[in-house]
Amino acid sequence: MRLVIIAVLCLASTGWVLAQQNSQQNPPPPKNQAPPRSDTDYPRSSEESSSRDKRVDIGAPKDDAKNHPYSSTGGDTDDNSGDVQEFHPWDPHKAAKDVEVGDFYFKRKNYQAAEDRYREALLYKPNDVFAMYGLARSLEKLGEFDEARANYEGYLKILPEGPLAPEVHKGLERLDKQEKSQNLDLQK
Repeated sequence: MRLVIIAVLCLASTGWVLAQQNSQQNPPPPKNQAPPRSDTDYPRSSEESSSRDKRVDIGAPKDDAKNHPYSSTGGDTDDNSGDVQEFHPWDPHKAAKDVEVGDFYFKRKNYQAAEDRYREALLYKPNDVFAMYGLARSLEKLGEFDEARANYEGYLKILPEGPLAPEVHKGLERLDKQEKSQNLDLQK
């Protein structure tokens, strides 16, 4: 047992001695030296490549305006500023949770809270058909028939033969009946 302890101590002290010798042979660099920089010797413009071999063309490609007519105006945005106005995070898990909570509120007949959750789901995952369907049902219950129709039709545009398509068609039929009854009331 003593021999094992002595052998371990010898190995540890040998490692310590070698580490001390290496640190004495390789002294640290001087502390007040600035790091080497290539940009101070050769200043370059923002359009110049870092390799200084050639200038980088950062302009739009030839025929870009013809191939992408709405790119300079920002597409079909309302303000036509051309800049991206807002980013929404892509979070399908958060969207699914919002749909789940929206379904809970819908079952409790809290249609306003359900509408808010379905709208939030569409922020995190645009064109989510389950959020569209839930939003359409909530809006129908709240009497917002035009927007409900738009969401029902949005569902069918994405999934015309989807799992909820029969229910969506029934919802559109209900909206048609509602619209006809409103027209008859206006005529009287």
